[in-house]
Amino acid sequence: MPAYVIASVTVSNPKEMDEYRKHVPGTLAKYGGRFVVRGGALQVVEGEWKPNRLVVIEFPSMQQAKQWYECEEYREPKAMRLRAGRTNLVFVEGVS
Repeated sequence: MPAYVIASVTVSNPKEMDEYRKHVPGTLAKYGGRFVVRGGALQVVEGEWKPNRLVVIEFPSMQQAKQWYECEEYREPKAMRLRAGRTNLVFVEGVS
């Protein structure tokens, strides 16, 4: 069953976030991850959610999503992201 990493990101250090964005794609392939949404234009049509930048990454399974998040390859890029802004992030199972 597919799983998704969904993140709402508020950037406070654009230079470091740009560097982070260069490193992330190379960490995904080993775990079967691929970007579905990566900060494109968005429009809130219901509710009060106001994400600044929305990212959705699809993985073949929840296990692979969690393995990617905790892997050695993503450790330094994750630290960059944490320094570059504030993130709300969830893992959610998709439907098969």
